[in-house]
Amino acid sequence: MKKKTDDKPLAQNRKASHDYHILETFEAGMILKGTEIKAIRQSRLNLKDGFVSLRNGEAVLKNIHISPFEQGNIFNHDPLRDRKLLLHRSQISKLEKETKVGGLTIVPLKVYIKNGFAKVLIGLAKGKKMYDKRESLKQKSIKREVDRALKDY
Repeated sequence: MKKKTDDKPLAQNRKASHDYHILETFEAGMILKGTEIKAIRQSRLNLKDGFVSLRNGEAVLKNIHISPFEQGNIFNHDPLRDRKLLLHRSQISKLEKETKVGGLTIVPLKVYIKNGFAKVLIGLAKGKKMYDKRESLKQKSIKREVDRALKDY
């Protein structure tokens, strides 16, 4: 029996594409506690202020809010706890090198379920300046106008 793959995002960090230039993306698994996966399946998480920290050869997802599971009991999880990410050693060493030398940061982009496991798509990102943000908004509005004009024909 083949497992279905469901790559529909349960949560997206739309602010990341506004604040950062995403240079490269990586897919990582998450180590979760009991009721966290149930809350994630209900899309009860927030990636807005999250980031990834690299220490001792491990990647840790910080500042991600996963709401407590409503039908849970006293063993519910802490909503803001740090969650370890599952990445290959070569990926972690590449990320460490890029963040130390290049001055880049690692941000979570989206969370989805793949083959029954919760995955997070993280991006190696470079911060945008204010004028870059204005330029990207201008390009977005121009594209919207062009699409709207083409739709009329």
